[in-house]
Amino acid sequence: MRCPFCGHLETQVVETRDSDEGDSIRRRRKCHHCDKRFTTYERAEIELPAIVKRDGRRTDYDRAKLKGSMMIALRKRPVSAEALEGAIESIEARLRQSGEKEVDSTLLGEWVMRELRKLDKVAYVRFASVYRSFDDVSEFVAAIKETGKAAGKKSEG
Repeated sequence: MRCPFCGHLETQVVETRDSDEGDSIRRRRKCHHCDKRFTTYERAEIELPAIVKRDGRRTDYDRAKLKGSMMIALRKRPVSAEALEGAIESIEARLRQSGEKEVDSTLLGEWVMRELRKLDKVAYVRFASVYRSFDDVSEFVAAIKETGKAAGKKSEG
């Protein structure tokens, strides 16, 4: 492993442990040349389906892009990083379970909205307003009412 500080090729693993989620291995390394320490993560590479955009373009699934869009919706909302990671893991599990080589972005967007609705109703409405391209206030109000109905069903059961 190349040292990120000096570029030297000889580094030593000082400590190894599983990540909290159990899906990766965290390694502390030390460079033999500059003596600096750094952390690396080892994760199994699992091929996820390509995403087919509305205009027909195909793009590789990008976890960082998904997380970024969800974080925008969750901005200044009381949702933990762990809860967000759990939602992303749930979406990725759906992608893997689909067994498809390609998944429509509209389906992915629906999965994101479902997870955001569980995490935070305000974040859900924020995301839905952009994702569904609301043209007027009535569509926005309908989305808010929809979250109220979902909350009512939860409290009844």
